Amino acid sequence: MCWNTCTEPGKAAPVLSGSPRPFPVSPWTPPEMSPFGCSGLLVAILALLCCPGSGEETFEVHMWPERLVVEPRGSWEVNCSTSCTQPEMGGLETTLTKTLLDSQPQWKRYLISNVSEDTDLQCYFLCAGKHQSKHLSITVYQPPEQVVLKLQPTWVAVGNSFTIECRVPAVEPLESLTLILLHGNKTLHNQTFEGRAAVPQEATATLSSTAHLEDRKHNFSCLAQLDLRSRGGGIFHWVSEPQMLEIYEPMPDNQMVIIITVVSVLLFLFVTSVLLCFVFGQHWRQRRTGTYGVRAAWRRLPRAFRAQPA
Repeated sequence: MCWNTCTEPGKAAPVLSGSPRPFPVSPWTPPEMSPFGCSGLLVAILALLCCPGSGEETFEVHMWPERLVVEPRGSWEVNCSTSCTQPEMGGLETTLTKTLLDSQPQWKRYLISNVSEDTDLQCYFLCAGKHQSKHLSITVYQPPEQVVLKLQPTWVAVGNSFTIECRVPAVEPLESLTLILLHGNKTLHNQTFEGRAAVPQEATATLSSTAHLEDRKHNFSCLAQLDLRSRGGGIFHWVSEPQMLEIYEPMPDNQMVIIITVVSVLLFLFVTSVLLCFVFGQHWRQRRTGTYGVRAAWRRLPRAFRAQPA
């Protein structure tokens, strides 16, 4: 039986105005599954069944700061934290004096005191039966109390040599120190040091140079630089008191001979004038007192001798 919309076999169905156009219908075919799909799904299921809580086993431990630079007997705050949401235990291992300032399940804050030498701190946490730790290196530095610059000699002729010496007592770490000899803003010499010392040591930089007239236009100084950036610190600077070098020009030999001759002649004339004044003074005195010499002697005689007849 056919309705109005039915058609005879072999003829297309008519399209009525106002009615939707019929869509072609194709037979459904089930999609083909990749041979690796089942195996990948099986691996994921086995991983979930065999490794429950694997995210907690990959937790991390952090310390702030990561490196620390302090002066002797200094104090500093250290923060120890973990990414584990529910750690079983945690803390800080050190031989220094430590004080717990604040604590939460995932972090702890300590105060480290009486730091006198280089040492390491260890922060640890235990999460899901697994232990993780983090180390913090502490470097103790001793700043120089003073930077002493010395010029030898301080008064020198042009063309002669002189020595610049910079001395820094008791500095640590010595391998991080650089002594820079300066003439004005010009760098004359850089002195670095190698090796580690158990106690603060004195550092010295020496430079021999030749005097020039231009050297008296600027002062000499010494810059001590302690670079602790590789240890987690900064750069520290100390400068010595500036020193001035007295420089003079040597006189030629002929001028020196002339000067010595003139001085000798003047000295001879001076001595001669003194002698002449003395001689003429004695002569004038004798002439003045010579007539009255006998009369004056007669007056000094006792009266008994003067009463005797001649």
